[in-house]
Amino acid sequence: MTTSPAHVPATSDSRPGRPRVVIVGSGFGGLFAARRLEKADVDVTLIGKTSHHLFQPLLYQVATGILSEGEIAPATREVLARQKNARVVLGEVVDVDLAARTVTSTVLGRRTVHPYDELIVAAGAGQSYFGNDQFAEFAPGMKSVDDALELRGRIFGAFELAEIAETQEEVDRLLTFVVVGAGPTGVEMAGQIAELARRTLRRDFRRIDPTGARVVLLDAAPAVLPSFGEKLGDRARRQLNDIGVEVQLGAMVTDVDADGIEVKDADGEVRRISAATKIWAAGVQASPLGRILGEQSGAEVDRAGRISVQPDLTLPGHPEVHVVGDMMALDKLPGVAQVAIQGGRYAADSIRRRLAGKEPQKPFHYLDKGSMATISRFSAVADIGKLKFSGFVAWVIWLVIHLLYLVGFKNRLTTILHWTVSFLGRGRSQRTATQQQVFGRLALENLPPEFEASKTGGPKTAPVGEDVTGRESA
Repeated sequence: MTTSPAHVPATSDSRPGRPRVVIVGSGFGGLFAARRLEKADVDVTLIGKTSHHLFQPLLYQVATGILSEGEIAPATREVLARQKNARVVLGEVVDVDLAARTVTSTVLGRRTVHPYDELIVAAGAGQSYFGNDQFAEFAPGMKSVDDALELRGRIFGAFELAEIAETQEEVDRLLTFVVVGAGPTGVEMAGQIAELARRTLRRDFRRIDPTGARVVLLDAAPAVLPSFGEKLGDRARRQLNDIGVEVQLGAMVTDVDADGIEVKDADGEVRRISAATKIWAAGVQASPLGRILGEQSGAEVDRAGRISVQPDLTLPGHPEVHVVGDMMALDKLPGVAQVAIQGGRYAADSIRRRLAGKEPQKPFHYLDKGSMATISRFSAVADIGKLKFSGFVAWVIWLVIHLLYLVGFKNRLTTILHWTVSFLGRGRSQRTATQQQVFGRLALENLPPEFEASKTGGPKTAPVGEDVTGRESA
C-alpha cells in the first residue's frame, strides 16, 4: 500500500475560474445538494467520511438480518458517476477556515486542503451518551454500517452462545436484549428483535427456546414516540406489548457494563437488568464541525452541538456558507431525513441564484411530510399532517415511502425481494455474523498510539503525502 501523492482533476469537465462548491457529508443533505447542482455551471467536490451514502432509517434492518448493508448504503461515487461536474473525495473534515475559505480533510495521515467559493456543511450527527461515553463499549449506537454489523453479530451471537450455555442464569442473561431510547429507532429495533426471536428463530435451536427471549425497551421519558403525540404513542406501546416487548418508561440509565445495565426509576429506586446485549438508541450529538464554525462566525451552538443559522440556512456574516441537516439549529426542526433533504436542495438553489445574480430565495420553510415508525410485521404508526394511522395501513405507507427514498433501482429491487422473504415468510437472508463484526470496533479503539493515523484518519499535523502509519508499500 502507498500513499504517494497523485494529481486528480477537480471534475471531469472542470474549467478554470468556474465557481467551486464544496459539500461536507455524503448523507441526505449532502447528496441531495450535490444532485441539485448537476446542471449548474460549478465544480462540485463532495467530501465524505465514508465511501457510501447511508440510508440511516433502515439501519436496524441490517442489524436484525433483513437487509444487507449494500442495499441501504450505495457507493457515493456510483450514485454521482454520471454527474460530470461532481467529484467525490474520501476523508474526514477536521477543519474549516472561513477567512481563507478552505476546508481541510484527512484520511490515513494524508491531509488535503479544498478551496471553496460556496460551502455546504452537512456533516450530520453521531450518537450521544449524554456525557457517559464509556457506555459505548457495551452499548453500541445505531448511526453507521459498522454499528449495525456489530449489533447483528451481538444479537445473533447471543442466541448461539445461549445454545451452549451451562446454566439457566447464563441463558437468561444472553437472551435478554435491552434497547435504550423509545424514539423511532429504539421502537423499530425492539420490535424487530422480538419478531426475530418469536418468529424467525423459534424452530432453529434444540436446547433453548428463542421465543422466551426478553426484549426490554427503556426510556427516561414518560411516553413512547413522544414526537408522534399521545394517541399514536399509546398505540405503539400496546403493539409492542402484544409482541412481547417490555416497555419501561421513566427509567434513566445510570451505568452499563458487559453483563448488564443499571437504571434509576422515577421513584428513585435503582435496579439492575442482567443482559448481554445492550443497544443505545437515545440522543444525538451534532458533528464537531458545528463548534468550529461557531467559534469563527460567532453563531450560537447549543448543547447538542447544533449551530444557529440564518433563515436562509447561512452563517451570520458568511452568505457563502450553508449549514443543513442535523447540524443546524433553526425553529426546533427535527433531526429527520426530510429536513436534511429539503435543506440540501434549498442550499443548492440558493447557490445557483447567487451565481446567476438573481434575487435571494424566501427564507427556508420546512414542509413536514410526516413521521412513521414500524412496530413489527404488518404493524406501524404514521403521523402525516392531521392524519394519523396505525396498524397495517400505516405499515404499507411506511413501505412505499422508504422504497421511494432508497437510492438506485437495484437497491429497491433487492430490498423488495428481502422484504418479501422476511415479511411473508419466516426467513432472514442476512444472518451471517462474525467475530470481526463484534470485536472489530473494540480492537480499533485499543490500538496503540503508533496506529492512531489508521484509526482516526490521521492527525492534523501529518505531512502531505506521508504515510504516518509506518506501513511498507505492498
